[in-house]
Amino acid sequence: MNMFRSLNNWRNYRRAVAELNTLSNRELDDLGIIRGDIPFIARNGR
Repeated sequence: MNMFRSLNNWRNYRRAVAELNTLSNRELDDLGIIRGDIPFIARNGR
């Protein structure tokens, strides 16, 4: 079961990174995010 949870977490992380990377710098700034924070935010949330 732990393996499936890990796989699901990894997929969610990759999806979040991909979605955040589609935003422009202006849109990220509106959210209070800099591009370098995307991996951290995708991994840990806000």
